[in-house]
Amino acid sequence: MASPEDMIKQCVMMLQAIGEDNTIPRNIRRVAEETKTVLLDDKKSTGLRAADALSKIDEISNDPNMPVYARTRIWELASTLEAIPLD
Repeated sequence: MASPEDMIKQCVMMLQAIGEDNTIPRNIRRVAEETKTVLLDDKKSTGLRAADALSKIDEISNDPNMPVYARTRIWELASTLEAIPLD
């Protein structure tokens, strides 16, 4: 199993891909960038960053304007974040 920091890095890469995809609506890309910032905040514990990021991702997961492939990426991201222990 990957370490929590490795899982955070994986999530950041996924968010980077979402943020750079111009076929995804702007509001979703903006939340992806905000979530990436939350995950990169070293002042908080890994578990707290994951929980904060998960709440942000949850906001957009049911957006009706989101393409199906993007929704799948968001769900994959949420699954990875949920696997990070809260410490």
